[in-house]
Amino acid sequence: MTDPKQQGKHLFGIGLDNGDGHKRLTQAERFTLVGGSRETHDRMTETVVKTFEDLRRKGRDFDEAEPREIADLLKKNTPQP
Repeated sequence: MTDPKQQGKHLFGIGLDNGDGHKRLTQAERFTLVGGSRETHDRMTETVVKTFEDLRRKGRDFDEAEPREIADLLKKNTPQP
């Protein structure tokens, strides 16, 4: 079993607008997204994936990125309705 102290940062997102009864969960090594309507969950997933892609393009690792940088990228990558 992996020591949680050695895993580094993990992004956790929660969608609160679920009225259809479906339970949605998307997991990857560095993020977990739960809940939300289909539309919200898809938007959260797109946002996080693009954010990690941007970090990779910059040659940055999620663990070394500052919280402000991550927040700015998440905002930039959030699809507009």
